[in-house]
Amino acid sequence: MEFIKYEKDGSIGWLTVNKPQALNALSSSVLKEMKACLEEAGQDKDLRCLVITGAGDKAFVAGADIKEIHGLNVETAAQFAGFGQDLFTKIENFPVPVIAAVNGFALGGGLELALACDFIYASENAKFGLPECTLGLMPGFGGSVRLARKIGPNLAKEWTFTGDMHDADKAKKVGLVNKVCDSEELLEKVTKVAHTIAKRAPLAIAAIKHTIDSTYGMDISAAMKVERQEFAKLFSSQDVKEGTQAFIEKRKPEFKGI
Repeated sequence: MEFIKYEKDGSIGWLTVNKPQALNALSSSVLKEMKACLEEAGQDKDLRCLVITGAGDKAFVAGADIKEIHGLNVETAAQFAGFGQDLFTKIENFPVPVIAAVNGFALGGGLELALACDFIYASENAKFGLPECTLGLMPGFGGSVRLARKIGPNLAKEWTFTGDMHDADKAKKVGLVNKVCDSEELLEKVTKVAHTIAKRAPLAIAAIKHTIDSTYGMDISAAMKVERQEFAKLFSSQDVKEGTQAFIEKRKPEFKGI
């Protein structure tokens, strides 16, 4: 691949948008390569956590390719947005946890990409924003929807109506970012939490992810029913037997995802 780099560190996958000369902008070519990479990684039964980041020290992803967007019409714009929405929904529904390691600008499509991940760790120099209105546009890859669900509709409106950028500390304060790290420590911190997740029972992690994502905003009694069903299904797995037996025997469990 030309614009996407994928590497594995044990059971951790690292997907890097590798177009630093263009601040890792999301062109159609980048998006298509990302889709292909995700489809292949999603079939990896040994994968336990995926990290998405950007190449270089300036940008995670600084937005979409504006030169490409300039040439769109109503029909092709709908196709472009649809492809991006489907791709980012694939990330949101990815079978293992996905962490965004935001190492610089996360603007427009870059913030939309980070929002599709399960949570965000950011370097102290990261900048966040949805500046599409400054170009006569609006978010098209799910940003209007996901940002409102993440930080609330009032703040989401302010951010998208003004198009302003916000620093990492502000993003953490409003609940967009989980942790702000020194720039040189970002990948180390992300690696640590990814390996912690990788040690846990993968079927349990998948069930937790599904339950949180599918019940957010649902009537609480219906949400509790989903949790109860997911909890009960885990008892058909060997991992539950292994985890509980390991606790009784005072040893570390060896989860196999079965």
